[in-house]
Amino acid sequence: MKYLFKNQLWALALILLLFSCENGTDERPLGKYDTGILVMNEGAFGANDGEVFHLDPASGTLTPNIFEAENNRPFAGLLEDMILEEDRLYLVANTGKVEIVNPGDFKSIGAVIGDLDQPRSLATARGKLFISDYGPYDASFMTPDSYVAVVSGLDGGTVKKKIDVSNKPEDLFAFGKYVFVAGSEEGKIEIIDVDTEMVTKTIEVEGNPVQFFELNGEVWVFATSNNQAYFHSLNLSAQTVKETKSYPMANPTGRMAIGDEGKLYLILSTGWPDYRDQVIEVSLRENYARLWKNESGLYGIGYDKARQEIYVANSKGFQGNGEVIVYSKDGSMVKTMETGRGPSGFLVR
Repeated sequence: MKYLFKNQLWALALILLLFSCENGTDERPLGKYDTGILVMNEGAFGANDGEVFHLDPASGTLTPNIFEAENNRPFAGLLEDMILEEDRLYLVANTGKVEIVNPGDFKSIGAVIGDLDQPRSLATARGKLFISDYGPYDASFMTPDSYVAVVSGLDGGTVKKKIDVSNKPEDLFAFGKYVFVAGSEEGKIEIIDVDTEMVTKTIEVEGNPVQFFELNGEVWVFATSNNQAYFHSLNLSAQTVKETKSYPMANPTGRMAIGDEGKLYLILSTGWPDYRDQVIEVSLRENYARLWKNESGLYGIGYDKARQEIYVANSKGFQGNGEVIVYSKDGSMVKTMETGRGPSGFLVR
């Protein structure tokens, strides 16, 4: 999931906050969704039935449709990403909206609705929202008018500006006064000045960049091609690529989880109709990529570091509800759970 690195930053911020308030009395009590695992269900095209489930790993209780339960209305969209930043949880729907909820109780705070086309992800910077968007499809089913939308205010509102970027922008990462954009179709990382709201630099990279993540004190971007997985480490201050590592593998999907000891877990998929899929374990430190699990219908992956368990989402071909399979690190199955339509990602709290 694209929110992995953003969640790590939020966790660091929370640790600092708790440390600073250690001797105080103003700590916020945890809400019922502040712990556990959020399961993102994309939903089916046309039905727009994306939703979020909540899992309590200690009890095994899986609570469905928590957005609808807490707001008395369905989410009503295809859920593309979940981003936890600035004490807010942003639910990005590629059907043209962003819902903003309190992460503790999932009550609505606000939204960005209207003037979006196909939002993919989001980052916050200096009190603004930056939303990557494919833009509308043209007659050839291409997206020549992709953009990053800017909203003034962390609680949503209207789009004030659209910044032209390369085709099919995916993940975003904010650093200081800049937002880095993963341009997945043209092999570019575009850098936006938050104050001027303009692209000030473009870095060309191998592969199709899809996700930023932090590992061993460095920021990397994960990029894919038909037969390679690329990992580019970034010098954020100089706005350059420091190092590139690549591993041959067929059809990496761009879905990734970060495990213990710096290990990464990637999903490979041949796609419809045969769905011959694999999970590949990668170590950038030890410089290897090896098969971890053969499966079919894989659509998302996550890692629970507290329990050292890997969560693998199976879409079941979008024929009814999907399934989540929980594995231990050695690959043995722990349990399975039925979820909503198209489970695709996890946010471990």
